[in-house]
Amino acid sequence: MGTDLHLEKEAWIKMADKIMFISLGCDKNLVDSEMMLGLLAERGYGFTDDETQADIVVINTCCFINDAKQESIDTILEMAELKKSGVIKALFVTGCLAQRYREEIQKEIPEVDVIIGISAIAEIVEALDAFFAGRKENHFKDLDTKPLTDTRRIVTTGGHYAYLKIAEGCDKHCTYCIIPKVRGNYRSVPVESLVKEAESLAEEGVRELVIVAQETTVYGKDLYGRKMLPMLLRKLCRIEGIHWIRILYCYPEEIDDELITVIKEEPKICHYLDLPIQHGCDTILKKMGRRTNRQELEAMIGKLRLEIPDICIRTTLITGFPGETQEEHEELLEFVAQMEFDRLGVFVYSEEEDTPAALMPGQIAEDVKEARRAELMELQQEIAFDAALSMEGRIVEAVIEGKIVEDDAYVARTYKDAPNVDGYLFVNTQRELMTGDFVTCRITGAYEYDLIGELEDEFTK
Repeated sequence: MGTDLHLEKEAWIKMADKIMFISLGCDKNLVDSEMMLGLLAERGYGFTDDETQADIVVINTCCFINDAKQESIDTILEMAELKKSGVIKALFVTGCLAQRYREEIQKEIPEVDVIIGISAIAEIVEALDAFFAGRKENHFKDLDTKPLTDTRRIVTTGGHYAYLKIAEGCDKHCTYCIIPKVRGNYRSVPVESLVKEAESLAEEGVRELVIVAQETTVYGKDLYGRKMLPMLLRKLCRIEGIHWIRILYCYPEEIDDELITVIKEEPKICHYLDLPIQHGCDTILKKMGRRTNRQELEAMIGKLRLEIPDICIRTTLITGFPGETQEEHEELLEFVAQMEFDRLGVFVYSEEEDTPAALMPGQIAEDVKEARRAELMELQQEIAFDAALSMEGRIVEAVIEGKIVEDDAYVARTYKDAPNVDGYLFVNTQRELMTGDFVTCRITGAYEYDLIGELEDEFTK
């Protein structure tokens, strides 16, 4: 009987071995998708990016803010239509939306065959095997389950850079954020597992590691009793083949002298930090449940710029938080003008059910939130354009992202540009370059958020 079942499974795989993965949301979600792809590849499945060729579609969803939630719902409904019309045979849903709205998905979208929770992604193969044996089994585990480790990923970012997720969950409980309820408490991945994963990525050709978590700066406290990000970074810097290491999602109150020293001393670490500060007004910061005030933010940013003069600081802000007055919005504008962030993104406040902020009085109209966001971005565009112009004449290292064939030019990124969120450097040259090559360029001009340059050894005045 066991042999017959095994043969039946193998026959199903041969008949339905094309899986289409749709990964929505953040880079942490993308790492989860890449881990599931790796598990499925080991089982012998093939993949496609064409839904008309897919037998199974797996959607890794996001629900961080309303726009992300709506994108996830729309994608599920679109694939459900393909299921109803017989184009695909099965529809699996995982990720944050699946974790948070399991019952609603089952009730409202019966075309979804299987739902897999955040902590159960390692069971994707088991879920498929059960489905092929005629059973639709949802998979959920306790949110505090240890993160999936020691799984060979299929990198989907082009091969020259990859995200290294060093922890799962969050303990901060900001009043606007649903992440702790969806992804659980903060759980660090052991150092040895991360080093092994990074070594494997380097062997596959990855040259830039982008360190991510809901918060990277408290890495290790739950496992080792103290913050271990500096020690982890030292070990990652020793890996042959890794050229750049970029750190995202550093909460300013957790940045200490040890971390600053490592960034200064290790040449592989990009002088780039992402500090999600969210606002510049003490009243709003307190309502948000943030752990810093404006004076402390100014002091930390000043210290970083003093210790690492060429550091690029990126931040994100939320505008239109409940109760935010026009005066508090203007205070945020003044703060942004004073700080002159190198990179900045602005989200309008998203009212998320089951969060304290959703119950706060003074919810602000969408058009007001959007107008305030536009005002902040207009100010930041002026700051960013001036900063780009000041780069003219500088010599920088950059990594090639791709070629613009019709223009004899390449798209590249400097150390100031994280993948998919920051600007680009357009390099004019007829030389043949490869994606992932590191080159030395001279900046010759700027256009809004982007730079223009030439290879240094080809530069002529």
